Amino acid sequence: MLRFSILALSALLAVFQVAAASLPFNGADISSLPLLESQGISYKDNGQTKPFETILSQHGFHVARIRIWTAGTYTQQYAINLAKRAKNAGMKILIDLHYSDTWADPGHQAIPSGWPTDLDGLNTQIYTYTKNLVSAFSSAGVPIDYIQVGNEINDGLLWPTGRISANGAHPASELLHSAVSGVRAASSSTKTVIHIANGWDSGSVQSFWNEIFVPGALAPADVDIMGFSFYPFYGTGATLSALQSSMNNIISKYNKDIIVAETNWPESCQSSVALSEKSIPVSAAGQSTWVKDIENVLTSLSNGHGLGVVYWEPGWIGNANLGSSCSDNLLVDGSGNTRTSINLF
Repeated sequence: MLRFSILALSALLAVFQVAAASLPFNGADISSLPLLESQGISYKDNGQTKPFETILSQHGFHVARIRIWTAGTYTQQYAINLAKRAKNAGMKILIDLHYSDTWADPGHQAIPSGWPTDLDGLNTQIYTYTKNLVSAFSSAGVPIDYIQVGNEINDGLLWPTGRISANGAHPASELLHSAVSGVRAASSSTKTVIHIANGWDSGSVQSFWNEIFVPGALAPADVDIMGFSFYPFYGTGATLSALQSSMNNIISKYNKDIIVAETNWPESCQSSVALSEKSIPVSAAGQSTWVKDIENVLTSLSNGHGLGVVYWEPGWIGNANLGSSCSDNLLVDGSGNTRTSINLF
């Protein structure tokens, strides 16, 4: 009986190990961390003050996502310094290039100041900028594991030149190919990610990918991972079933790996806000449920193409709504104490 119990326990542990290894990309965007620390903010886990990246790593976060702007707060050196900390904590690095002096998203993709505005000039600029940046990380001892060439580029990047709705997909396709070529020239190991918003919206997802691959410009081989944002408060259509259907459709056509590159769920939210999954509570427990349900969607995808989930800015105290209509989406409270949802992975 004892031998049977040991064998049964071993088998059960093996199942858990497979499950734990099935989503290697689970992580968090921690871009604001040094900025917050400069304001005197610190973090506690079970009453012990620790660096936030250490807390995350100890709770199963494998990847640190770090954004870079071409000006302002999130500079290349800022990102290198933070990447060193994350690497020391045992995390892999996902660099998120906005290719802008400020936020880039579906409604904002401004060409950086001082960059050319014509397509030929931008192709040269984005290639050189990306190549030099990837090389700088390697020289600093923190080679980039994954890199996003653009952030939520549903309507292209480097507007107006690379705006799809204004100039068609060809300019954006050229620019993305130039960016990927810069990555490849600097590193043979760095995986490329192309990231768009609203991963649940199968129509817009299919439209983007059907347009962006252009002969002589961006090719499917340029893209290692497809990344998608998936938030519950920007549209009630953002359901888990819609995400699953959308991801299955795109995998069936392109056979690419998938990450949910941005998501979060509210710990508190006004009753007037319509969330896309009404059965999930607004609470720390609900945060865990939301992310675990996304994990279940990803693990259901064919051929192991679902890689993981990145929680967006779980520690940004002072900006707890994180741009949503809900008041608090953090995995810590206002004093930096971890909530139970820190265990969502």
